Amino acid sequence: MIESVDIAPDGRVRVGVLLTVAGCPMREQLNRDVTAAVSTVPGVTAVDVHLGVMTDTQRTELRQKLRGNAPATEIPFAKPGSRTRVYAVASGKGGVGKSSVTVNVAAELARRGLSVGVLDADIYGFSVPRMLGVIGKPTQVEQMIMPPVAYDVKVISIGMFTPGNTAVVWRGPMLHRALQQFLGDVYWGDLDVLLMDLPPGTGDIAISVAQLVPSAELLVVTTPQIAAREVAERAGSIALQTHQQIVGVVENMSWLELPDGSRLELFGSGGGQAVADSLAVATGTRVPLLGQVPIDQRVREGGDDGRPVVIHQPDSPAAEALRGVADILSRRQATLVGRSLGLTPSRA
Repeated sequence: MIESVDIAPDGRVRVGVLLTVAGCPMREQLNRDVTAAVSTVPGVTAVDVHLGVMTDTQRTELRQKLRGNAPATEIPFAKPGSRTRVYAVASGKGGVGKSSVTVNVAAELARRGLSVGVLDADIYGFSVPRMLGVIGKPTQVEQMIMPPVAYDVKVISIGMFTPGNTAVVWRGPMLHRALQQFLGDVYWGDLDVLLMDLPPGTGDIAISVAQLVPSAELLVVTTPQIAAREVAERAGSIALQTHQQIVGVVENMSWLELPDGSRLELFGSGGGQAVADSLAVATGTRVPLLGQVPIDQRVREGGDDGRPVVIHQPDSPAAEALRGVADILSRRQATLVGRSLGLTPSRA
């Protein structure tokens, strides 16, 4: 996108930037970001940013540079050689903090230098754009969708395509197609981790994820109370039918820390560990409890303001617990299941 860089003897720099489309929604942001970046270079006295527009040929060349000869709708995470760890964040019921866990873990992983993406797969109840403070819109280049970035996390959501707070009223096939486009049409680049914020329950999207990205692992979020625990177990047990692995369980709203240092367990206790134990027995695999996140008003405030608590309130108890979850996920090795080892049989 950089067309030219001209430096005058007096230190004035003129940067030519080619936008992908004339109405690029990131026009002003690109102007600000380029100006800020160039201004930090020693000797620069002024910065002039000239914005142009790519030709059809240049857009085609850009697509080929980014994707090579891969089909436009190919899902890179479903390929056997993909090194991206895909976590489908699931819950049995709404209101347990699944999206809060998703955006904070994503922001923390990106802060550690990993390349991270978040796919808001909750088509009906999308909330990720607000919680990550995403105000930009996706840009289309040829047949690719370039996702906005917040806190170094690439983000896509149906909320970026609907006017205002309009409800999405779709049946199953439309949901499947939307998820397919988000996975295949969006240019994610070379991600280390993709987090998919699933809708609650075991409906169309959960089934479509298993079909489109068989290697996706389930991260189950629950609260300690019995009612939430029971439905969380049902959400996790979908792995038995889809043959997915369960990476672990996160217990949210575990307790409220009182001023005297004691803990008030508003929703009971032990629910997260019970879900992990139940799923371990059902699947015959090890399902760990990855963390317990206490009730913290700052998590709610950060979600409303688009300021993840792990970034803006890193010393809070909730942020420490969420960092612990991110720490475990960042240290996991990518699985070799379903991947070619590059071996060929030898003739006797």
